[in-house]
Amino acid sequence: MAVLPSTTTRSGSGRCDGLWRELGRSHAREISRKRPLLRHPRTEQGAKRRARCPLPQQPLKIAIAGALGRMGREMTEAVQVDPRLELVARFHRPGSTGEGLVARDAALALADVVIDFTTPAASVELAKACAARGGPALVIGSTGLDGSELETIADAAKTIAIVRSGSYSLGLNMLTGLVEQAARALGADDCDIDILEAHHRFKVDAPSGTALMLGEAAARGRGAGLDEVARRARNGIVGTRPAGEIGFAVLRGGSIIGEHSVSFLAEGEALTLSHSAGDRSMFARGAIAAALWVAGQCPGEYGMHDVLGFAAS
Repeated sequence: MAVLPSTTTRSGSGRCDGLWRELGRSHAREISRKRPLLRHPRTEQGAKRRARCPLPQQPLKIAIAGALGRMGREMTEAVQVDPRLELVARFHRPGSTGEGLVARDAALALADVVIDFTTPAASVELAKACAARGGPALVIGSTGLDGSELETIADAAKTIAIVRSGSYSLGLNMLTGLVEQAARALGADDCDIDILEAHHRFKVDAPSGTALMLGEAAARGRGAGLDEVARRARNGIVGTRPAGEIGFAVLRGGSIIGEHSVSFLAEGEALTLSHSAGDRSMFARGAIAAALWVAGQCPGEYGMHDVLGFAAS
């Protein structure tokens, strides 16, 4: 059985901050001049549309959806201090009150890109509204979307450029690639895969979007669809574990920002790849990189693998 080195990525360090700064200043703009390098099931349909479209002048005009939420506040602070960006509007759910908030449609009229960390239902309505008026482009960080909601977003992406990801962390997106490689190398007959994730008590969806993203990578590495092999929970007499199953376990409590680990469990040895989020600023940096990139893309649905220029395996 092939054995890979144990890997742990830690965000929030000076090293990761430096990587994001470098990405934001040069790499994001450089890779945006190229066709995306990674072919991926979600974006394959739009591959032929990926010619470069005109890039709006900087500073890029940004609107923040879900402005009163945790990530909305984090995004507001990050955009305000970035000289490449201009915060032109903030909005929240209808009926919300707060300093500087505007109506959604007024925000869309002002922005080049909307950054959205809200709820599945709100993200779907926002995508439809952006598509109906032919823009702006959209960066979606909401998780927990179901099949019909994903289809609606894919339809909107026929008209506007959308980046959607379960995580905007550089480290987590690198971890996704490692998980896919490990799953490919460690066969389903010899090695079981379980994914453990932990978040704060206020997170409403489970498993997390990032955990599902990691599960999709593991399934892809084995040439399977996640829905075919996922075990979301175990309780009672469940019988022996079938080969190829990818299990999920969830912890909720306290103020945990996000912890994810993927364990490859074989006879006599185990490999665990893990990531721990130190603060939410890493997600904001990733979303900004996505906004700078998607502003110059033609209609299509993209992922962070496109933004970062990760090569397909």
